Amino acid sequence: MARKIVVTSALPYANGPIHIGHLIEYLQTDIWVRFQKLCGNKCFYFCADDTHGTPVMISARSEGISPEDLIDRVHGEHLKDFTGFEIEFDNYYSTHSEENRQFSEYLYNSAVENGSIAKKEIEQAYCGQCDMWLPDRYIRGTCPRCKAADQYGDSCDSCSGTHQPTELIDAVCANCGAPPIRRKSLHYFFKLDDYGDRLVELVKGGYVQVSVLNKLDEWFKTGLKDWDISRDGPYFGFKIPGEENKFFYVWLDAPIGYMASCKNYCDRNGLDFEEIWNGEDWELYHFIGKDIMYFHALFWPAMLMSGGVKRANKLFVHGFLTVNGQKMSKSKGTFIKASTYLKHLDPEYLRYYYASKLGSGVDDIDLSMEDFVAKVNSDLVGKLANLASRSGPMLTKKLGGKLGKLDAEGRELVDKLIAAKEDIVAGFEGLNYSSVMRRIASLADDCNRYFDQKQPWITIKTDEEGTRVVLTAVLNAVKVLAIYLKAVLPGFARKIEAFLKVGELCFDDVEGLLEEHEIGKFQRLVERVDKEKVEAMIEESKEDQGAAEVVEEKVELAEPIEAECTIDDVMKVDLRVARVVVAEAVEGADKLLHLELDIGGLKKDVFAGISKAYDPADLVGKTVICVANLKPRKMKFGVSEGMILAAGPGGKDIFILGVDDGAESGQRVH
Repeated sequence: MARKIVVTSALPYANGPIHIGHLIEYLQTDIWVRFQKLCGNKCFYFCADDTHGTPVMISARSEGISPEDLIDRVHGEHLKDFTGFEIEFDNYYSTHSEENRQFSEYLYNSAVENGSIAKKEIEQAYCGQCDMWLPDRYIRGTCPRCKAADQYGDSCDSCSGTHQPTELIDAVCANCGAPPIRRKSLHYFFKLDDYGDRLVELVKGGYVQVSVLNKLDEWFKTGLKDWDISRDGPYFGFKIPGEENKFFYVWLDAPIGYMASCKNYCDRNGLDFEEIWNGEDWELYHFIGKDIMYFHALFWPAMLMSGGVKRANKLFVHGFLTVNGQKMSKSKGTFIKASTYLKHLDPEYLRYYYASKLGSGVDDIDLSMEDFVAKVNSDLVGKLANLASRSGPMLTKKLGGKLGKLDAEGRELVDKLIAAKEDIVAGFEGLNYSSVMRRIASLADDCNRYFDQKQPWITIKTDEEGTRVVLTAVLNAVKVLAIYLKAVLPGFARKIEAFLKVGELCFDDVEGLLEEHEIGKFQRLVERVDKEKVEAMIEESKEDQGAAEVVEEKVELAEPIEAECTIDDVMKVDLRVARVVVAEAVEGADKLLHLELDIGGLKKDVFAGISKAYDPADLVGKTVICVANLKPRKMKFGVSEGMILAAGPGGKDIFILGVDDGAESGQRVH
């Protein structure tokens, strides 16, 4: 009996482009959904843009447009990128919708009725310099639990814990770098601990992979805290019922977007939402990244419990992407937007490569560019496409395009591929895509060995009918491999279906044989990866960020000074002796070093473009000359509060202007 399944992916935020890190999740999900459909199951795939919050509001304001105009534009950009990678949603919607508002208010009102909402006056972070309440993602500081630096105000990327913005250590405004002040405001809280026992029962009953249970146990042992679900205006989002200037926190209405997308689809297609979303006959699965596990494993199911709404059967949690063994880097060109990738490379390369790396756990996967080129050219081109390209054209050009009958040896080969079906299906079902890809590549090796041993390019000259039998076996194998690969490589499979003239294949067709069947004209299935195109993609990704980095990293003056200044201008510059307390590289910047300077008891952070000339370890303890009264400048890496004096043509030839070690920090330089 066919299964009925609803699947969702986490909602991409409407404040930026889709990049190759995001694509892990959407490709993992799309492959699973396509697999279910190929098995004959009814499977809907719903997603949406996550549109609310202060960052969207600020971005729209900076562009001089409304938040609605911004999210409409980004929605089109996101959908274009997803379509380019053949990610096939049944509905891709928006959290800024009437359906989402209604579901948000329903779940909130249910929580109120259940006594699960508490009001508390709290201290919040407020930036006097920016004149605004600071949302969680606009505060950076040190995690109060694991002490990891440069974390957001709501959660820690290092330990995956959550916290209040006011709990951060050494917090600063991410927009201007100023320390926030605290102001009191009345907020609404969801009493998460009221659902603790039910949540423990849920997660230990198969709601998550075994590999993430330990992390959840840590959170249960430390105690579940009340969850702040409100934000003060100005805020782009839904107003809390009965309030004029308080809004639902974006993390309350974001996962509700799954339901809203489903409801919108059902209404447009005459389907019963209650039956599909809440019905016992329908399974429900959420695909998410490990960074948002806390929200999906605890907050989201607790809200659904409160509202009497069905929880998902399971969360499928995945890890992050590294590129060449490191975090994606804009300066190195490895922070690659989906749209940039599509300009240079076939999307099926990435679909295949990610599938070859993805397992059922939450381990991070690495996109090694060298391995990427080698694996695609070896497996996808050299093994899979090569098998079809060597056999199909030979049959059409030399033997009239007509398959014959299988002999015993050919049938043995095809039966071996058919026998792998159960393992292939189990691998896809369990998200063990990497094992499936290895098995398929191994089967392709068997087929290529059979082809090479039979040498049809030679036998065609003396034994046409014997050659036809061999090619019949090979092309039957190609058909089976196409079915096994179809969820991963839909375009590749479509081309095989077209030249074999078999219609749309599915897993029920694995056992069927093609005998005395006429095939069509062969078309190339895939081209080899061109290393130059990979390099061009990386270079363009560097260029996307280049202009901003040049402006932010350019500290020294390498060109002749053309503008004149008066002695009065010079006298305004306050030069002080400073001692370098901390010197460290800046991740994502090629030229910058971060220096912490001691200027007579006053500490200043300075970003200096000297990394090509100086090793950070050699600078600690040195005395330098600092412009102490330079206006602080917001950079993407932090706030620079001064400038050290250096001269030279640039690159490695930069020379810091220092002073004798006997000079005291803080002394004026005359």
